[in-house]
Amino acid sequence: MTVTGACHPADWQGERMAHDDGWHRILTDVHRAELLAAADAVQRAGTPLAELRPDVFPLPTLGPLLTRLAADVTSGSGVGLLRGVPVAGLADRRCEILAAGLACHVGDIVPQLSQRVPLVHVRDEGADPARSTTRSHQHRQRLGFHADPTDVVALLCVRPARSGGLSTIVSAVAVHNEIVRTRPDLAEVLYRPWWYDRRTGDGPESFYQQPVYTRDDAGGLRSHYGPDYIRSAQRSPHVPPLSPAQVEAMTVLDQLTNSPRFVLTMDLRPGDMQFLDNRVVLHSRTAYEDDPDPALRRDLIRLWLRTDRGERTTT
Repeated sequence: MTVTGACHPADWQGERMAHDDGWHRILTDVHRAELLAAADAVQRAGTPLAELRPDVFPLPTLGPLLTRLAADVTSGSGVGLLRGVPVAGLADRRCEILAAGLACHVGDIVPQLSQRVPLVHVRDEGADPARSTTRSHQHRQRLGFHADPTDVVALLCVRPARSGGLSTIVSAVAVHNEIVRTRPDLAEVLYRPWWYDRRTGDGPESFYQQPVYTRDDAGGLRSHYGPDYIRSAQRSPHVPPLSPAQVEAMTVLDQLTNSPRFVLTMDLRPGDMQFLDNRVVLHSRTAYEDDPDPALRRDLIRLWLRTDRGERTTT
């Protein structure tokens, strides 16, 4: 097969994005008051987070801003950052309502994990990354650049780590096009099936195949890269060893996704909420150290969103 470059507004490099604040949105006092009032109403009514929709969580003045942010994320650069969410001093449940209420204006909330929960807290639970059921949100080690399995991933920062834990992202489109330009032989390898690990245990259902890159019916690019889960799949006796071409393709991918030329780093602070389009943006996290005080430890709330109604969801 012959792989061609992809034309997409998410074809950007880190330095340019770092000097462009067009993907930032800052909440005003009016927005924050409106958001807290909507959260109060949801908490009083006891509405489940999975049932939050724009009509259930109305934001008359903030809603249009979120609609524009959603358009930028899903049809533009693939990146959006909301600043000023009023999380200071709030209990976990209140922060969860704020996160889900904001997210539902960007897309439909998708259940996560085998428990099908509407959100997860990204916290260091002391889990061993080598265990067959440990997921990336449960430990504090560095993560490889990857795409989550839904259209959009949202992260609300409640508290950052004492040190480290930086959010780093790259354009999957820019990386793809660079490989097409410089190593077209490896670009073809990325469109063939690869084995991945769901990390749901040791049974065969934990392992599945899909290409690193695919194109939709309209020719749009979608990335499925996840080096940690590709390498983890090698633990299965039913998964063949990575071929020399796959090893080389991963080496090139990892070099590009970690290159300062492509990487954009965000030091998320309390009240920052990041939105990424998994189809065209890969994300990672640096290793981190937490405060000894449990009340001061890193906590981010993650939601998965579907922006195309009727699309199959993945847990």
